[in-house]
Amino acid sequence: MTYSLTGRTALVTGNSAGLGKSIGMALGKAGARVPINFANNRDRAEQALAEYQAEGIESFLVQADVTNSTEVDAMLEEISAKTGPVDILVPNATGPQPQLTLEETSWELYEEMIRFFIKSPFLITKALLPHWKQQKWGRIVNITSEVFHDSVAPFSAYVTAKGGQIGWTRTMAKELAPYGITVNSVAPGWIPNERHVNDPQDAKDAYLAAVPAGRWGVPEDVAQAVLYLASQQAGFVTGQTLCINGGNTPW
Repeated sequence: MTYSLTGRTALVTGNSAGLGKSIGMALGKAGARVPINFANNRDRAEQALAEYQAEGIESFLVQADVTNSTEVDAMLEEISAKTGPVDILVPNATGPQPQLTLEETSWELYEEMIRFFIKSPFLITKALLPHWKQQKWGRIVNITSEVFHDSVAPFSAYVTAKGGQIGWTRTMAKELAPYGITVNSVAPGWIPNERHVNDPQDAKDAYLAAVPAGRWGVPEDVAQAVLYLASQQAGFVTGQTLCINGGNTPW
């Protein structure tokens, strides 16, 4: 089955690299207009923009820290002026994700994780709701992680914030369902990309050995799941978390 997003505008935050770039590419190939959101690295964003445009995707750069309410509002105004209001939101942006024991972890790191995974989706969604309620259609696909289901340690700041993100997904799904708005999450396993280039090989080997599917996931695995949840065909699917990890979820 093919999914058409023609006429829709999709905001994938932090989509100049990694999973975000692949997700945006999949949505764009399905017909969506997909701006490139970045916070600091303009050179990388311009490279991503060139790749999107080479695939015929309508795109442009929009710089914003998506944890800052003023910048979020300015970003959404700019997107609306250029393409029309956002119809599909994929909160993907993240900062560093250090694995630290509780003794090594600061409350400031907890707050940073909460800003990315709970505050940012909250800010953007709240700003988009009037448009979505008016048109009786909207899609949110949070990018969470298998770490919450697997209780990964020592990783408490990240895992805690991801758990909160999943909780927010579930309650928003119920609150917004009467308006034709779906809210779901995709929870990838460890899918190596630019962020993981310096990860220890022994850790990678141990993880892969535990994956029932016997292979690494690739960004396209995640992107296709997001595409489905963003589509018209997924209109009766909401409040769900779909783990993309080759069967590695411990239940």
